[in-house]
Amino acid sequence: MSITHYHDILEQILADRRLRFSEKVPKASQLPLVLGQFKENDPKRFRRNIRVSPATFDALVLAIEDHSVFHNRSYTAKQFPVEIQLAIALYRFGHFGNAASVEGVAQWSGTSAGLVVKSTVRVIVVFLSLHDEVIRWPSPSEKEAAKQWVEDESCPAWRDGFCMVDGTLIPLFEKPGHHGETYFDRKGNYSFSIQVSSFEDI
Repeated sequence: MSITHYHDILEQILADRRLRFSEKVPKASQLPLVLGQFKENDPKRFRRNIRVSPATFDALVLAIEDHSVFHNRSYTAKQFPVEIQLAIALYRFGHFGNAASVEGVAQWSGTSAGLVVKSTVRVIVVFLSLHDEVIRWPSPSEKEAAKQWVEDESCPAWRDGFCMVDGTLIPLFEKPGHHGETYFDRKGNYSFSIQVSSFEDI
């Protein structure tokens, strides 16, 4: 073999960045079933897959569809619809262990592992951008309305108990690298605790 031949092989490797083409993995997407049949006719199964109601899902799509993370300026590489990317991310967020793995979600959605990762990152980015808009303390007028609701629905003595708080543990995939031992919980898992405050209409 000549040097030119080796040079051509090296150029091909550098152009493709892979030595061997992998076999296409056969997949049957659950997305048409979930986003079509279940969303319209079986909200219980829709929620089992996506972890939100169809109405909440539609509201999320409306809230995030115009975000720049879902709009590239390429004419040759269009992104998947926001609805599909959100469904992939929510499915992944709502599952644990092997069911939440990149490969497991790719198999469920009938997409590539790369799309699963990109969809997850994009949805996290857009959710974080909405933080100050959706996670906030109530205004004085909202606080007063919540107190009035508690008083009307229960008794005047409970009026100041307008803020409802609940907590839960969120399991982590593995021990965090930074102060990992502090995440070890009473159930023998690595997790962190969250508390949610909510009001009657928020």
